[in-house]
Amino acid sequence: MKKILLFILALLMFAQVVACGSVAPPIREDVGPFPGKIALVTSAPDQTLEENYTAKLLVSKYGDDKILHYVWPENFMDNHAEMVNIMAEIATDSEVKVVIINQAVFGTNRAVDKLLETRKDVFIIYCEPAENFSDVVLRADIAVSPNHYSEGLDIIDQAMELGAKTFVHYSFPRHMAMVSLAERRDIMQEVCEGLGIEFVDAHSPDPTSNVGLEGAQQFILEDVPKMIEIYGEDTAFFSTNCGMQTPLIKAVTEHHGIFPRPCCPSPLHGFAEAFDIGSEDLFDDISYVVEETRRIVAEAGMTGRLSTWAVPTGIMLTTACTEYAIKWINGEAPESGVDMELFTTLCEDYARQTVDMDVQIHFTNLEERGVDHDRVLMLSMGYLVY
Repeated sequence: MKKILLFILALLMFAQVVACGSVAPPIREDVGPFPGKIALVTSAPDQTLEENYTAKLLVSKYGDDKILHYVWPENFMDNHAEMVNIMAEIATDSEVKVVIINQAVFGTNRAVDKLLETRKDVFIIYCEPAENFSDVVLRADIAVSPNHYSEGLDIIDQAMELGAKTFVHYSFPRHMAMVSLAERRDIMQEVCEGLGIEFVDAHSPDPTSNVGLEGAQQFILEDVPKMIEIYGEDTAFFSTNCGMQTPLIKAVTEHHGIFPRPCCPSPLHGFAEAFDIGSEDLFDDISYVVEETRRIVAEAGMTGRLSTWAVPTGIMLTTACTEYAIKWINGEAPESGVDMELFTTLCEDYARQTVDMDVQIHFTNLEERGVDHDRVLMLSMGYLVY
């Protein structure tokens, strides 16, 4: 574990980002036409709006005859058969050359196996895979994810920068069955112990269980003030679930806790909904969301207590993956493997168009249990502090 932490420390030499500026269109205009089609599969909107927003933008740009947008079932844990059917439908279209899945939730591997029964020629990209990387790389040509291993140190370090003396980690068995998330939690606990921060391993309802997303969100709204009453206002909160970010931000702000970042780091994820800033169309003006968030946080007396990554990763990765796919189709990316330099450039270009600042974006290949997965890209980025 000490070797892991030393390795992580070497990855985290990033400058803190504390300001945000104007926004340019997130879809680049210099990505040319391409033969065939790209199938883009996103999570349900109630879980992750960013990916759905980007998919609609890409369909608008290239046409619904070039970008085919599919949506995973809302309760995907109980609807793996529907996921399989989606991939079976994609497989019937011989013009589909690339499949991009964001997010690659539980059940994705089984669904992709259905595709691969008849289509061995499709280039497959996973974003934020929930299943074990050792299984993912048997199916995906590229897998991209925030670096959950370095996050174990990074998130705790950020929480400490914001003044945390206690760290509450909300999750549930389904997520803790994911190796990367479980190991991140273990690293968080070890780092907290080394820094003298009390670590609280808190259990929350699974939104895919019988309580549903609404029940899980209500739990967060009720539990956060209880935790702050026990541990004090210098308590940082983190949840592994996308659907819980909005109530978590609301409760932390109202009860003066600390929020280092959402599970899927972004200036949009949870913040706009929590502060009632606007609807999905505000994704076109990220700097407005940031400045409104900054104003609301200041009025609540919470300046310096909430933060996130400076660029919306859901939008950035969906955009970059699509642009990389077009280059692959046009013979401008390797037929097999991944051009990390090219992928990094596509992400940096998106960030440069989106926020008026120097955002440091860093990818590394995943090394897991002594195995180097050279087709798995792990993302780290600097912070925006409100």
